[in-house]
Amino acid sequence: MPSLFSAFKSTCSFFQEAWFLGSPTWTADNIPDLSGQVFIVTGGNSGLGKDTVRALLEHDARVYIAARDEKKSMTVIDEMFSETGRKAQFLKLDLSSLSSIEAAAAQFLRAETRLDVLFNNAGTLGTPIDVVANGYDMVVFTNLLAKKRLDGTARIINVTSSAHHFAGSLKLETFKDGPERRQVEDVNFFYCQSKFALILMSNELTRRYREDGVISIAVNPATYGRSNGSVPIYREFMISPGGIRLAEPYYSVAQNYCLFWYPNAWGCLTQLWAGVAPEAVHAGGKYAVPWSRIGQPHEGTNDVGVAVKLWIWLEDQVKDL
Repeated sequence: MPSLFSAFKSTCSFFQEAWFLGSPTWTADNIPDLSGQVFIVTGGNSGLGKDTVRALLEHDARVYIAARDEKKSMTVIDEMFSETGRKAQFLKLDLSSLSSIEAAAAQFLRAETRLDVLFNNAGTLGTPIDVVANGYDMVVFTNLLAKKRLDGTARIINVTSSAHHFAGSLKLETFKDGPERRQVEDVNFFYCQSKFALILMSNELTRRYREDGVISIAVNPATYGRSNGSVPIYREFMISPGGIRLAEPYYSVAQNYCLFWYPNAWGCLTQLWAGVAPEAVHAGGKYAVPWSRIGQPHEGTNDVGVAVKLWIWLEDQVKDL
């Protein structure tokens, strides 16, 4: 269990990335012409992913919405066409299934010869403590392991969260079904762990492939009063491993007075900056925070030894799947 000081430090870091940020200075108007460039946005049929798709289409990009629900995605594609005059493409993708990821990659490669940016936007939060068919924790699988399978020659933007500050350290032994995982009672534990690990993976991906022209940037988009279909996002504050919880009424006050909930339209800006801004090409292996700037992640995410350990573990998990 982390010390009280460690828990306090994590809480301060969380709020430093969330409170009183002001208005963005880098907006969708700063996006350059994207003609001829190809993008994949996972989870592009709702939320921040949908906003990202809209902004890309408005600047003449070719965009693939990678999602599970084809009917919902086609509705969004038609909506976007009426708004922007450009038509996105649908890519069937279920991040809880590695076979679906392989099929989506094959479908994309049959249609395209390049990929400029992959926005790993889809994720999950606050779902019941559950495992997928392969025995992996559902949240860890969707937020982390599936993204390892999507590596390619592109600028890779991994959407993480300020909640990673509450992970404390990487606990790989809880990522698959087993005694250690079964002792975890807090559904948010795995969300914090997956986002912590996602920053480690982004850093290591850049370290390994920067010379090949591939970078990865981990992005905290900020906090919004949205729902992921399971529970209202941030209905309760993240419970740290130290057991610190802020009361539900506090969140009602915070939301009502917009202390750290921001307009939905701002949510995609930091990840768009990381994906398309010319200056962000130097941000590989960094942690981007609102609005469109480099922040300081938890110090544990800068541990190269831990990042290598995670990378080896990820390689081992996906090699035979």
